[in-house]
Amino acid sequence: MSMRSVGLLIVCLVIVVFVAANWPAMTAPADINLLLTSIQAPLGLILLGLIVLLSAMFVVFMVYLQGTVLLEARRHARELAAQRELADSAEASRITELRGYLEQEITRLLAALDNQSREVLMRLDRAEGGPPERPADAQASQLAASIQTLGHDLHARIDRLEMGLRDEMKISAVPAPEFPSA
Repeated sequence: MSMRSVGLLIVCLVIVVFVAANWPAMTAPADINLLLTSIQAPLGLILLGLIVLLSAMFVVFMVYLQGTVLLEARRHARELAAQRELADSAEASRITELRGYLEQEITRLLAALDNQSREVLMRLDRAEGGPPERPADAQASQLAASIQTLGHDLHARIDRLEMGLRDEMKISAVPAPEFPSA
């Protein structure tokens, strides 16, 4: 029980004890002026009835307020889950698009490098007459091997990034909390 509930319960018990201790005075008839007329009735019981009526209205208001807060929280949780799902799918599509673009660029660069190295080798063959082992051939081979290694390394890093995002999406796919109905 919260402190507020305990305090409210103590106040109610004090009122009950007070009414029980003063029951004869509570039921004693008194002249009550209703502005247009005057009646004879127990003033204590009328005031006690008004307190009970006011308390009942307060409880009904609190139940209504709590119900609207719970419904609003449920609606916000659904909207939040929908927005999270939308953001996750947008991020996944951006990563897939980036991967496709990078693969195209790597393929294009490798093809351009291969064409340039062949062209350089052909020019060197024509210009020099073709000695068996040229340093330019070794450098071009090393450069092509280095670019291919970097391409494979980049491809592996993209795969690891994609797997990490998939795992992150699986972890963050926690269902929205369920609230008890009022």
